[in-house]
Amino acid sequence: MAKKAITKAPRVSTVETLFEDIGFSAEEAAVLRLKTTLHIELMKIIRKRKLSPKGVGELLGMKQPNVSKLLGGNLDRTSSDRLTRYLSVLGQEVRVEVGKAP
Repeated sequence: MAKKAITKAPRVSTVETLFEDIGFSAEEAAVLRLKTTLHIELMKIIRKRKLSPKGVGELLGMKQPNVSKLLGGNLDRTSSDRLTRYLSVLGQEVRVEVGKAP
């Protein structure tokens, strides 16, 4: 059996395109991109500081089940405001850049 030739490189999703690629509207995707970006930065700081889940909870004033959800990437019930507050507690400044959509 002859193999089919690949004529087009497969599309690779990035944080910028992932949510649209899996079917979210542009508006939903914008919110999810913001939350994802904030979460990625938060996780970088947690890893860099080598914080334990208990340490994260103590610093951010969170209960253990919520720490587990945050560390596991479950952001369903976490707002971008809350993620921004967590970053602020960890000594970070969050800046928002607004520009025309492509």
